[in-house]
Order: sequence, then C-alpha cells, then structure tokens
Amino acid sequence: MINTSTKGEMDYSDLRAKLLHNKDKPAIININIGTTFKGVVDDIDIILQIFEDCGYSHDKFYIHCDAALNGLIAPFIKNVISFKKPIGSVTISGHKFLGCPIPCGVQITRKSHIVYLSRNVEYIASMDATISGSRNGLTPILLWYSLSSKGQIGIQQDVKRCLNNARYLKDRLQQANISVMLNELSTIVVLERPHDHEFTRHWQLSCVRHIAHVIVMPSITRETLDDFFIDLVQKRKMWYQDGSVKPPCVADDIGAQNCSCALHNGRYIFL
Repeated sequence: MINTSTKGEMDYSDLRAKLLHNKDKPAIININIGTTFKGVVDDIDIILQIFEDCGYSHDKFYIHCDAALNGLIAPFIKNVISFKKPIGSVTISGHKFLGCPIPCGVQITRKSHIVYLSRNVEYIASMDATISGSRNGLTPILLWYSLSSKGQIGIQQDVKRCLNNARYLKDRLQQANISVMLNELSTIVVLERPHDHEFTRHWQLSCVRHIAHVIVMPSITRETLDDFFIDLVQKRKMWYQDGSVKPPCVADDIGAQNCSCALHNGRYIFL
C-alpha cells in the first residue's frame, strides 16, 4: 500500500522508499488517471523516473493505468496516457463519462501480453483472449453507438463543458466560504460533508469521513448546479446560524488551504 497526499495523489517519496525496500522483487503498480473520490491524476512520468532511479529495468515492473472515468477526459486536456511509455495496460469505462446504459468498459494492452491469455478454441475456429472465456455481445454495440453518436468533436465539447461547470461550482462554493477542492484534469468537486443526512440523500451525494463530492457529468447543467448551490447555502444557514454546530474541519481530507472552518479561515459567510 502506497501513501497518498491530502489531494489524493500518490506519495512519490513513499513509493520510492518501498521500491528500495523491496528491490529484490518485481513491482506491479496501479496508477490512477483520476481517483474515484477526489479525481486526482497520478504523474506517470514521475513514477517512471522513480523506477529508473531505483534500478528497475522495464522487465522488472508492470504499470496498469486505471482511467475508468478520466480516460475519455484527459486526452483532450493533457495526453498523460501513451503506450510510447513503458506502461502495460489501460482500462476505460463506457458507462461513466459516455453514459452507456449498461456497465461496460475496454481494456487496452500490448499484444505481447495477450499471447499469455490467448487459447485456440477449435469449435469456434478462433483465438479466445478473454479471461472468463466469453463476454457480453451487447455492451460493445452500446459502446460503439455512444462513440459514433458523439464523435470525437462531441466528446471534446462534453469534456470542455464539464470542466468549465466543475470550475464554476468550485468558484461559487469558494466564494460562499464553503470548504472545497478541485484537482487538475478533474470534474469531481470535493466539498465539506453536509450536516444533514436528508440533504445528502436528496442530492445523492457520496460521502467519506468529513467530505462529499459532486461529479460533474455531461448531463449536469449549470441550472442544476445553481439549484444545488442555493439549497446548500440556505441549509447551511439553518445548520450553523446559532453557532451550536460548526462546519467540519476538512484540512486532513483536502488540505488546510482548501478548508474554510473556523480554525483555518476564522469567519462564516451566510448568503
């Protein structure tokens, strides 16, 4: 297990220390191209440099890139994924950013790795490269349909709109003195956990410890974000007005620079 920073990114000094401690063993590592909760992207180039500094040749490590959500976002902003680099595989979901109605995804890997899995199946007169021996025939059609309907330009427009909307929500929350964080290349806005369970249930917010997040997807409009923001500000006024309950401190979750609690900011704003 490798430690992470408060923004969710891999702790590269911890990675280096653990590689050196286990230098006699090969390394299999999962790199997040957008973590599930905070949406941060691990830096592939820094990780590759650490492997080189620690004396790991390319045949002594395997890198898998988990790009379930950001696999269709990052390429339009900053090309962080490339098989010109010594990575082994990438996974991208079709039911997340593309919005396919059935869970589906694609794993892209090198042909040299496929050889180890491939088996000649006589009765179907072809090679089977799947892990389970079969796969759903409908989901590839749904994936193809979504990609064909939107096209590269359509997906690029979705990416631009989602990034702009995420920054819009983050700025509004920040201006209202609400603890908030938005990582680079991310459409996931992380904020302080609302005090009321009914509020989180109504807006279907996922929560961990003292934080919640809003994932800004193509279907989310600015009108929806405005409704959410106004509702949150009004509810916070009810929750915290008399001072008996205070907004949570989220410095340990998203960093002191993003925390607007009384300790790190020293004031409240109610709109």
